[in-house]
Amino acid sequence: MTNFSIAQALVEASQMLRRAGIMEARRDASALLAHLLGRDATYLIAHAERELTASDVARYRSFIERRAAGEPLQYITGRQEFFNLDFTVTPDVLIPRPETELLVETALELMKETNAPPFICDVGTGTGCIAISILHERRQARGVALDISPTALKVAAQNAARHDVRERLAFAASDCLDALDAARTEFSLIVSNPPYVAERAYDGLQREVREHEPRVALTPGGDGLGMIRRLLADAPRFLSTRGHLLLEIGFDQHEAVNQMIDNSVWTLLDIHKDLQGIPRTVALRKQG
Repeated sequence: MTNFSIAQALVEASQMLRRAGIMEARRDASALLAHLLGRDATYLIAHAERELTASDVARYRSFIERRAAGEPLQYITGRQEFFNLDFTVTPDVLIPRPETELLVETALELMKETNAPPFICDVGTGTGCIAISILHERRQARGVALDISPTALKVAAQNAARHDVRERLAFAASDCLDALDAARTEFSLIVSNPPYVAERAYDGLQREVREHEPRVALTPGGDGLGMIRRLLADAPRFLSTRGHLLLEIGFDQHEAVNQMIDNSVWTLLDIHKDLQGIPRTVALRKQG
Protein backbone atom coordinates (compact mmCIF):
# COMPACT_ATOMS: atom_id res chain seq x y z
CA MET A 1 0.00 0.00 0.00
CA THR A 2 1.76 3.18 -1.19
CA ASN A 3 0.16 6.52 -2.12
CA PHE A 4 -3.22 5.05 -1.32
CA SER A 5 -6.32 6.98 -0.43
CA ILE A 6 -8.45 5.92 2.51
CA ALA A 7 -10.92 4.27 0.14
CA GLN A 8 -8.21 2.32 -1.70
CA ALA A 9 -6.57 1.22 1.54
CA LEU A 10 -9.88 -0.09 2.87
CA VAL A 11 -10.53 -2.08 -0.30
CA GLU A 12 -7.11 -3.74 -0.24
CA ALA A 13 -7.23 -4.40 3.51
CA SER A 14 -10.72 -5.89 3.32
CA GLN A 15 -9.64 -8.23 0.54
CA MET A 16 -6.64 -9.37 2.56
CA LEU A 17 -8.77 -10.07 5.62
CA ARG A 18 -11.38 -11.96 3.58
CA ARG A 19 -8.67 -14.19 2.12
CA ALA A 20 -7.54 -14.89 5.70
CA GLY A 21 -11.05 -15.99 6.64
CA ILE A 22 -11.99 -12.99 8.77
CA MET A 23 -15.78 -12.90 8.89
CA GLU A 24 -16.28 -9.14 9.35
CA ALA A 25 -13.44 -8.11 7.05
CA ARG A 26 -14.72 -4.67 6.01
CA ARG A 27 -15.76 -3.76 9.55
CA ASP A 28 -12.39 -4.72 10.99
CA ALA A 29 -10.48 -2.97 8.21
CA SER A 30 -12.47 0.19 8.89
CA ALA A 31 -12.05 -0.07 12.67
CA LEU A 32 -8.29 -0.46 12.39
CA LEU A 33 -7.89 2.48 10.03
CA ALA A 34 -10.11 4.67 12.20
CA HIS A 35 -8.01 3.71 15.21
CA LEU A 36 -4.79 4.48 13.35
CA LEU A 37 -6.00 7.93 12.30
CA GLY A 38 -7.65 8.72 15.63
CA ARG A 39 -10.98 9.23 13.87
CA ASP A 40 -14.34 7.48 13.65
CA ALA A 41 -15.96 5.51 10.82
CA THR A 42 -17.89 8.57 9.65
CA TYR A 43 -14.63 10.39 9.00
CA LEU A 44 -13.42 7.57 6.75
CA ILE A 45 -16.55 7.89 4.62
CA ALA A 46 -16.45 11.69 4.45
CA HIS A 47 -12.72 11.77 3.61
CA ALA A 48 -12.44 8.69 1.42
CA GLU A 49 -10.11 10.44 -1.03
CA ARG A 50 -7.58 11.56 1.60
CA GLU A 51 -4.15 10.12 0.88
CA LEU A 52 -2.35 8.25 3.64
CA THR A 53 1.25 9.04 4.51
CA ALA A 54 3.92 6.40 4.02
CA SER A 55 4.11 6.02 7.78
CA ASP A 56 0.35 5.49 8.04
CA VAL A 57 0.47 2.92 5.25
CA ALA A 58 3.22 0.94 6.98
CA ARG A 59 1.44 0.96 10.35
CA TYR A 60 -1.90 0.06 8.78
CA ARG A 61 -0.36 -2.84 6.92
CA SER A 62 1.11 -4.17 10.17
CA PHE A 63 -2.32 -3.93 11.84
CA ILE A 64 -3.98 -5.78 8.97
CA GLU A 65 -1.32 -8.50 8.97
CA ARG A 66 -1.83 -9.04 12.70
CA ARG A 67 -5.59 -9.26 12.27
CA ALA A 68 -5.22 -11.62 9.31
CA ALA A 69 -3.06 -13.87 11.51
CA GLY A 70 -5.98 -14.14 13.94
CA GLU A 71 -5.08 -11.58 16.59
CA PRO A 72 -8.30 -10.10 18.01
CA LEU A 73 -9.16 -6.59 16.93
CA GLN A 74 -9.30 -5.43 20.55
CA TYR A 75 -5.70 -6.46 21.27
CA ILE A 76 -4.52 -4.48 18.26
CA THR A 77 -6.44 -1.32 19.16
CA GLY A 78 -6.05 -1.85 22.91
CA ARG A 79 -9.67 -0.86 23.46
CA GLN A 80 -13.11 -2.39 24.01
CA GLU A 81 -16.39 -0.72 24.92
CA PHE A 82 -18.40 -2.21 27.77
CA PHE A 83 -21.51 -0.77 29.39
CA ASN A 84 -20.93 2.50 27.51
CA LEU A 85 -17.42 2.86 28.93
CA ASP A 86 -14.13 2.51 27.06
CA PHE A 87 -11.75 -0.04 28.58
CA THR A 88 -8.06 -0.64 28.01
CA VAL A 89 -7.49 -4.23 26.87
CA THR A 90 -4.24 -6.18 26.66
CA PRO A 91 -3.44 -9.86 25.99
CA ASP A 92 -3.20 -10.28 29.79
CA VAL A 93 -6.99 -10.00 30.14
CA LEU A 94 -10.11 -11.50 28.66
CA ILE A 95 -11.85 -9.24 26.16
CA PRO A 96 -15.14 -8.00 27.67
CA ARG A 97 -18.21 -9.47 25.95
CA PRO A 98 -21.64 -7.88 25.44
CA GLU A 99 -23.37 -10.75 27.25
CA THR A 100 -21.43 -9.95 30.42
CA GLU A 101 -23.23 -6.61 30.59
CA LEU A 102 -26.16 -8.67 31.87
CA LEU A 103 -24.20 -9.23 35.10
CA VAL A 104 -23.93 -5.48 35.59
CA GLU A 105 -27.59 -4.87 34.77
CA THR A 106 -28.68 -7.58 37.22
CA ALA A 107 -26.39 -6.23 39.96
CA LEU A 108 -27.76 -2.72 39.57
CA GLU A 109 -31.33 -4.01 39.81
CA LEU A 110 -30.59 -5.94 42.99
CA MET A 111 -28.94 -2.90 44.54
CA LYS A 112 -32.26 -1.07 44.36
CA GLU A 113 -33.52 -3.35 47.14
CA THR A 114 -31.38 -1.66 49.80
CA ASN A 115 -30.53 1.88 50.79
CA ALA A 116 -27.21 0.92 52.38
CA PRO A 117 -24.07 1.76 50.36
CA PRO A 118 -23.22 -1.41 48.42
CA PHE A 119 -19.94 -3.21 49.12
CA ILE A 120 -19.16 -5.56 46.24
CA CYS A 121 -16.53 -8.12 45.29
CA ASP A 122 -15.64 -8.94 41.68
CA VAL A 123 -13.92 -12.33 41.46
CA GLY A 124 -11.72 -12.77 38.38
CA THR A 125 -11.94 -9.10 37.50
CA GLY A 126 -9.75 -9.10 34.35
CA THR A 127 -10.12 -5.62 32.84
CA GLY A 128 -12.20 -4.62 35.86
CA CYS A 129 -15.14 -3.96 33.54
CA ILE A 130 -17.81 -5.44 35.84
CA ALA A 131 -16.78 -3.78 39.10
CA ILE A 132 -15.88 -0.49 37.43
CA SER A 133 -19.20 -0.32 35.56
CA ILE A 134 -21.14 -0.98 38.78
CA LEU A 135 -19.21 1.64 40.75
CA HIS A 136 -19.51 4.11 37.90
CA GLU A 137 -23.30 3.77 38.05
CA ARG A 138 -23.55 3.69 41.86
CA ARG A 139 -21.46 6.49 43.29
CA GLN A 140 -21.97 5.34 46.89
CA ALA A 141 -20.72 1.81 46.16
CA ARG A 142 -17.29 0.48 47.14
CA GLY A 143 -15.64 -2.70 45.99
CA VAL A 144 -12.80 -5.20 45.95
CA ALA A 145 -11.54 -6.66 42.68
CA LEU A 146 -9.74 -10.01 42.76
CA ASP A 147 -7.75 -11.80 40.10
CA ILE A 148 -5.17 -14.59 40.14
CA SER A 149 -3.11 -12.62 37.59
CA PRO A 150 -1.09 -9.61 38.87
CA THR A 151 -0.74 -8.32 35.32
CA ALA A 152 -4.52 -8.37 34.90
CA LEU A 153 -4.87 -6.39 38.12
CA LYS A 154 -2.57 -3.70 36.72
CA VAL A 155 -4.84 -3.33 33.68
CA ALA A 156 -7.91 -3.20 35.93
CA ALA A 157 -6.33 -0.54 38.13
CA GLN A 158 -5.58 1.60 35.07
CA ASN A 159 -9.19 1.29 33.95
CA ALA A 160 -10.45 2.17 37.43
CA ALA A 161 -8.36 5.34 37.45
CA ARG A 162 -9.51 6.18 33.95
CA HIS A 163 -13.16 6.04 35.00
CA ASP A 164 -12.67 7.80 38.33
CA VAL A 165 -13.51 4.90 40.65
CA ARG A 166 -9.98 4.03 41.78
CA GLU A 167 -10.43 5.45 45.29
CA ARG A 168 -13.48 3.23 45.85
CA LEU A 169 -12.03 0.01 44.43
CA ALA A 170 -9.32 -2.07 46.10
CA PHE A 171 -7.35 -4.78 44.27
CA ALA A 172 -5.84 -8.05 45.47
CA ALA A 173 -4.17 -11.02 43.82
CA SER A 174 -6.28 -14.01 44.81
CA ASP A 175 -7.22 -17.51 43.70
CA CYS A 176 -10.99 -17.18 43.96
CA LEU A 177 -11.68 -15.73 47.44
CA ASP A 178 -8.61 -17.25 49.13
CA ALA A 179 -6.82 -13.95 49.83
CA LEU A 180 -9.70 -12.56 51.89
CA ASP A 181 -10.40 -12.98 55.61
CA ALA A 182 -14.04 -13.94 56.13
CA ALA A 183 -13.89 -12.74 59.74
CA ARG A 184 -13.13 -9.20 58.60
CA THR A 185 -14.93 -8.96 55.25
CA GLU A 186 -18.65 -8.87 54.52
CA PHE A 187 -19.98 -7.99 51.08
CA SER A 188 -23.50 -7.19 50.03
CA LEU A 189 -22.78 -8.61 46.56
CA ILE A 190 -20.24 -10.99 45.03
CA VAL A 191 -20.16 -11.06 41.24
CA SER A 192 -18.05 -13.17 38.90
CA ASN A 193 -17.54 -14.01 35.27
CA PRO A 194 -15.39 -17.05 36.07
CA PRO A 195 -13.52 -19.30 33.64
CA TYR A 196 -16.17 -21.84 32.65
CA VAL A 197 -15.16 -23.45 29.36
CA ALA A 198 -14.90 -27.23 29.70
CA GLU A 199 -11.52 -28.76 28.83
CA ARG A 200 -13.08 -30.86 26.08
CA ALA A 201 -14.55 -27.72 24.46
CA TYR A 202 -11.39 -25.62 24.56
CA ASP A 203 -9.94 -26.81 21.24
CA GLY A 204 -13.24 -25.96 19.56
CA LEU A 205 -13.13 -22.29 20.49
CA GLN A 206 -12.64 -19.68 17.78
CA ARG A 207 -9.03 -19.26 16.71
CA GLU A 208 -8.93 -15.68 17.98
CA VAL A 209 -10.03 -16.82 21.43
CA ARG A 210 -8.05 -20.06 21.70
CA GLU A 211 -4.74 -18.71 20.43
CA HIS A 212 -4.73 -15.22 21.93
CA GLU A 213 -6.88 -14.79 25.03
CA PRO A 214 -5.46 -15.96 28.40
CA ARG A 215 -6.28 -19.62 28.95
CA VAL A 216 -6.57 -19.16 32.72
CA ALA A 217 -9.45 -16.73 32.14
CA LEU A 218 -11.28 -19.16 29.86
CA THR A 219 -11.11 -22.61 31.41
CA PRO A 220 -10.46 -24.08 34.85
CA GLY A 221 -10.05 -27.51 33.23
CA GLY A 222 -12.26 -30.53 33.71
CA ASP A 223 -15.96 -29.92 33.19
CA GLY A 224 -15.52 -26.15 33.41
CA LEU A 225 -17.56 -25.85 36.61
CA GLY A 226 -14.72 -25.91 39.15
CA MET A 227 -14.67 -22.19 39.89
CA ILE A 228 -18.46 -22.04 40.05
CA ARG A 229 -18.44 -24.87 42.63
CA ARG A 230 -15.89 -22.98 44.71
CA LEU A 231 -17.91 -19.78 44.64
CA LEU A 232 -21.13 -21.54 45.60
CA ALA A 233 -19.33 -23.16 48.54
CA ASP A 234 -17.15 -20.26 49.69
CA ALA A 235 -19.17 -17.12 48.97
CA PRO A 236 -21.66 -17.46 51.86
CA ARG A 237 -18.86 -16.85 54.40
CA PHE A 238 -18.17 -13.47 52.80
CA LEU A 239 -21.75 -12.30 52.27
CA SER A 240 -24.06 -10.38 54.55
CA THR A 241 -27.43 -11.89 55.41
CA ARG A 242 -29.55 -11.86 52.24
CA GLY A 243 -26.49 -10.81 50.27
CA HIS A 244 -26.30 -11.74 46.58
CA LEU A 245 -24.09 -13.89 44.37
CA LEU A 246 -24.15 -13.33 40.60
CA LEU A 247 -22.42 -15.72 38.21
CA GLU A 248 -22.01 -15.83 34.46
CA ILE A 249 -22.24 -19.38 33.08
CA GLY A 250 -21.70 -21.15 29.76
CA PHE A 251 -24.45 -21.60 27.18
CA ASP A 252 -25.11 -25.23 28.15
CA GLN A 253 -24.45 -25.13 31.90
CA HIS A 254 -27.66 -23.85 33.50
CA GLU A 255 -29.09 -27.27 34.33
CA ALA A 256 -25.82 -28.51 35.86
CA VAL A 257 -25.41 -25.31 37.88
CA ASN A 258 -29.02 -25.48 39.05
CA GLN A 259 -28.37 -28.95 40.47
CA MET A 260 -25.29 -27.67 42.32
CA ILE A 261 -27.20 -25.03 44.29
CA ASP A 262 -27.67 -25.92 47.96
CA ASN A 263 -31.24 -24.82 48.73
CA SER A 264 -30.47 -24.64 52.44
CA VAL A 265 -27.90 -21.93 51.71
CA TRP A 266 -29.16 -20.15 48.60
CA THR A 267 -32.42 -18.90 47.16
CA LEU A 268 -32.30 -19.02 43.38
CA LEU A 269 -33.80 -15.75 42.19
CA ASP A 270 -33.46 -16.35 38.49
CA ILE A 271 -31.22 -17.54 35.67
CA HIS A 272 -31.40 -14.58 33.32
CA LYS A 273 -31.16 -15.06 29.56
CA ASP A 274 -28.96 -12.95 27.33
CA LEU A 275 -30.14 -11.25 24.13
CA GLN A 276 -29.78 -14.54 22.24
CA GLY A 277 -32.08 -16.30 24.69
CA ILE A 278 -29.23 -18.27 26.30
CA PRO A 279 -29.37 -18.78 30.10
CA ARG A 280 -26.38 -16.69 31.11
CA THR A 281 -26.56 -15.05 34.58
CA VAL A 282 -27.37 -16.93 37.76
CA ALA A 283 -28.76 -14.70 40.52
CA LEU A 284 -28.70 -16.08 44.07
CA ARG A 285 -29.59 -14.67 47.48
CA LYS A 286 -28.00 -15.96 50.66
CA GLN A 287 -30.70 -17.20 53.00
CA GLY A 288 -31.14 -15.40 56.30
